[in-house]
Amino acid sequence: MPDQTNILVIDDEQIMRDGCARILSRDGWSVICAENGSQGLDEIRNPRGEIDVVLLDLMMPGVSGMEVLEQSLQMDPALLVIVITGYATVESAVEAMKRGAYDFVPKPFTPDQLRIVVKRALEKRALQKEAAFLRREREKSLRDIATEKSKIKTIINSMGDGVLVCDQDGSIVLTNPAANRMIQLSTEDHLPPELASAIQKSLKTRESAFTSISQELSMGGAEEVCLRAHTAPVRNDVGEIMGAVTVLQDISYLKELDKMKSEFIAMVTHELRAPIAAVEQQLTVILNKMAGEVTEKQEQLLSRAKERTRGLLDLIKDLLDLSKIEAGKMVQYKEPLSLQEVIQRVVDLMRAEAEHKKIDLQFSASPETPLIHADRNSMEEIFTNLISNAIKYTPEQGKAWVALGEERGFVKASVSDTGIGIEEKDLPRIFDKFYRVKTMETRQIVGTGLGLSIVKSIVAAHLGSISVESKVGAGTTFTILLPKESAPD
Repeated sequence: MPDQTNILVIDDEQIMRDGCARILSRDGWSVICAENGSQGLDEIRNPRGEIDVVLLDLMMPGVSGMEVLEQSLQMDPALLVIVITGYATVESAVEAMKRGAYDFVPKPFTPDQLRIVVKRALEKRALQKEAAFLRREREKSLRDIATEKSKIKTIINSMGDGVLVCDQDGSIVLTNPAANRMIQLSTEDHLPPELASAIQKSLKTRESAFTSISQELSMGGAEEVCLRAHTAPVRNDVGEIMGAVTVLQDISYLKELDKMKSEFIAMVTHELRAPIAAVEQQLTVILNKMAGEVTEKQEQLLSRAKERTRGLLDLIKDLLDLSKIEAGKMVQYKEPLSLQEVIQRVVDLMRAEAEHKKIDLQFSASPETPLIHADRNSMEEIFTNLISNAIKYTPEQGKAWVALGEERGFVKASVSDTGIGIEEKDLPRIFDKFYRVKTMETRQIVGTGLGLSIVKSIVAAHLGSISVESKVGAGTTFTILLPKESAPD
């Protein structure tokens, strides 16, 4: 519901007050009447509602119209005062306008003349109110913006993570104390080369779907600090890149914990290997009846114990390999290597196991397959694992085969089988540590869940890649791409 429009008529003549009230009320305006200057000032000082326009007679006994004009404008400088005056006092009306009156209407006046002057004043009053409203909203917005800026600044400065913002030219425009501490910015604002490169890549990207670049940085000094940095472009409403923001996290303590964990696992597994191997040897002696005869039931129990012991030794071996990989010691000696010789050796060693399950194991290689630059033991580890899995997860009378060739500057090796396959939902996780696909077919197959994780880590250490394709009931294919040996200069 709109606000009521209030018009105050200050005139000492009853007939003038009543006439103005009658004329103006017909247009829906509320009219308040005052019979002298003092009463009019009281109405302005303590209004019954907001006064929009004042009709003021200049010639009144007691407090004069001029005094009322001056005092009312002191109380409300935006108040619109229309002076009512006779023809003989037009000069006084002009003087009143010089002192701040909005307009004047000479007596006698017609109802239409009065309405026109009042309507014009009310239109200006509406514009004043709108301007005042906009001014208040602007001031409120500025206060809100200042408040939000203060909040954001407080939040950013209180964050444990570092925040670094660059403009379109890559110049630093904002950092918080955590970022200054982590990367030790100097007055020249030199950034680590890896971080500077990520920022430039973010600023120059043309891909609208580009999100962020994540990387780990090592900062030297009295104590080495390891940081994880996430860099992303900052875009405006139309998608234009305005700058880049980087969030820095200190992960030194996580690296230290990871190192302690790996060292602990390596120590425990190393200490467990010797006694468990001794237990397996003793079980072998008993099963071979070198310590006397054993009953059929005892042989079954001892065979099961030996199988479990062998599983523990395999787990210990995998854990030790994993510790070596994490410590960067798995790949110790790289040399020009024929992958064909390595795979052939592994196939020959695995053939007895394949024949035991009546699985046809084959190996084919393209002529003159290029050499690779790799660690021999690590390559044997890869293909022993993959071929062993192909045999384990393929039912009797099935097939497993290895193919070797060249593709786009890489040596390509694939290990395929006609086994039980892997469900699509499990494929993204099969290279995770300790992850094993759980189905009815795999329940009886012994494994540690570390083999494929080790394979992927070794391939990555040789700057290669590994992928898998599989279909349930139709088999699985693992494909490895390894860089071929570079020609000597």
